[in-house]
Amino acid sequence: MSAVLPVADRRLVSRAALRLVGADRRAVAVLIVLNTLAALAGLAGPWLLGRIIDTVTTGPGAGRVDRLAVAVLACAVTQLLLSRYALTVGYRFGERTAARIREDFLRRSLNLPAAVVERVPAGDLTARGTTDVDLVATTLRDVLPEMFVSVVQMLLIVTAVVVLSPPLGAAGLLGFTGIWFVTRWYLRRAPDAYLREGAANSVMADELAATTAGARTIEAFDLRERRLARGHAAIAETRRTRLATLGLRSVFFPLVEISYVLPVVLVLLIGGRLYFTGAVTLGTVAAALLYLRQLAGPLDNIMLWIEQLQSSGASFARVEGLAAVPADGVRATRPPDGDRIEVRGVRYAYDSGQDVLHDVELTVRPGERLAIVGLSGAGKSTLARLLAGVDRPDAGSVTVGGVPIADLPPDELRRQVVLVTQEHHVFRESLRENLMVAAPDDVLRRALRTVGADWADDLDRDLGEHPPDGGQAQQLALARVVLADPHTVILDEATALLDPTAARAAERALAAVLHDRTVIAIAHRLQTSHDADRVAVMDGGRIIELGGHDELVRAGGPYASLWRSWHGA
Repeated sequence: MSAVLPVADRRLVSRAALRLVGADRRAVAVLIVLNTLAALAGLAGPWLLGRIIDTVTTGPGAGRVDRLAVAVLACAVTQLLLSRYALTVGYRFGERTAARIREDFLRRSLNLPAAVVERVPAGDLTARGTTDVDLVATTLRDVLPEMFVSVVQMLLIVTAVVVLSPPLGAAGLLGFTGIWFVTRWYLRRAPDAYLREGAANSVMADELAATTAGARTIEAFDLRERRLARGHAAIAETRRTRLATLGLRSVFFPLVEISYVLPVVLVLLIGGRLYFTGAVTLGTVAAALLYLRQLAGPLDNIMLWIEQLQSSGASFARVEGLAAVPADGVRATRPPDGDRIEVRGVRYAYDSGQDVLHDVELTVRPGERLAIVGLSGAGKSTLARLLAGVDRPDAGSVTVGGVPIADLPPDELRRQVVLVTQEHHVFRESLRENLMVAAPDDVLRRALRTVGADWADDLDRDLGEHPPDGGQAQQLALARVVLADPHTVILDEATALLDPTAARAAERALAAVLHDRTVIAIAHRLQTSHDADRVAVMDGGRIIELGGHDELVRAGGPYASLWRSWHGA
């Protein structure tokens, strides 16, 4: 069963954004000061040009014109230097903040409950950690600093026009109202459209990952056409959502461009009339027009970046969605009192569907070897997950030493119970780092020798360049168990995917690992149950028989039937 990772709502996104800004408030303060000074320096240019025009129209004044021209040049150079420095500060702020987002995402991903990680589509988590995080990082590095500069410039320019001539300022602002309506129309539709596009990208990534990982199965069972159909459907949905966002942009940007012309036309008409009546000078009208043309630059930046802000805002909501994943229950307030494992009245269903476990009762004594057997679908692996603390029962309890197993912190859980399956991940790192325990080299080598890993003589060996084969990966997984040193080991098809030679070597390694430990084996081959202290027989999500091998065979019940069929009797 698959689950869907949540998407953060606007409240969580706003809170996360404020937290990121607060984490680097000094840089933000410097950014505000620098941009304000740069914008003020930029305001002087149009006003000085207006004074030059008035000086020329009122009579001789070459010396004054020269001095004003030098002042214009000085203001332009000052604005350039301040703006460049402000952008440098902004880019550094963006890089630091992007690093915090990546670190938070990685930490939250590692802290996700194991049951959540196993059930969410792999493509969704991958897309959030790559495409979405990269888009947010790009926005923080490139877009936000320039957006901030543009907003400060725009506010100061509007203020300057109004102060210069209130009638002309009012005319200019009236002309820009069209942009407000167009932007409001766009912002009503864009967030949902970009969220749908992001979700479609996740589905497509998941389909691609599933098809690639299952290539041999697809070939063996002739599933090519079915997988192609699913892939085409995912691509079609991605294309549809992308065309929807493109359609919004194709309306938004042309209307914004048209809106730029209106303020200039209004100021020319009203300014010309005021000039001929003597209410304003020609220099004032020219300065107002220059301010409005200067306003087009920051407005262009804001309008162009608004589109990316919608896309990155949707990505940020998906990235922050990990923070909205419910915590995996409460944490235990005390350590377990002993190694006894008890299952009492347990019921469990995947994603609130039909129960797969029904009122399971079981006690596992310290040092016992328990085999759990049953036909496929009987609930064996599900019970193993509950015993390992991967999942939490819907009703009843699964405890070790009187403490719910699923409530144990990860470090404590690893010291209590470890689940060994047929899947063993090998990181593209050194052998030492793959053992995942900070311990002296002699301790690591002793663990490797315990599981018969004679090939692992160099702890600095790069397993990305020299990947181990299936049997060696199994030995590496078992060495991790030795280092974790749990009192209980749960085996679920631990050697099922290995060839016979590797399986025999792995079983010898297992024997060394399991010495003096409690062992719970999900027995898919009944030879395992023959050697166990007790056998639990499952059927339909219930334990229907429990006892020693010889006792159950003599009883002539379901286990005896399984044993006879396995022996061909």
